Amino acid sequence: MEELIWGRRIRAYRKLKGFTQEELAKNLEISVSVLGEIERGNRKPSDEMIEQITVVLNITLEELTSIK
Repeated sequence: MEELIWGRRIRAYRKLKGFTQEELAKNLEISVSVLGEIERGNRKPSDEMIEQITVVLNITLEELTSIK
């Protein structure tokens, strides 16, 4: 369940910031298929990857983890 929440929030912020999956994956130095698995909730991102995502998307960890 936690994976699904991470994936939805990452996808939402990626779209909000105007990134395609390909662009974000390239910036994170991961494959598009890995990013897709994360966004679909099939894979939980590592703490390191979460940190990289916040840097690339220019958001805080609190923004990514806050539940509204």
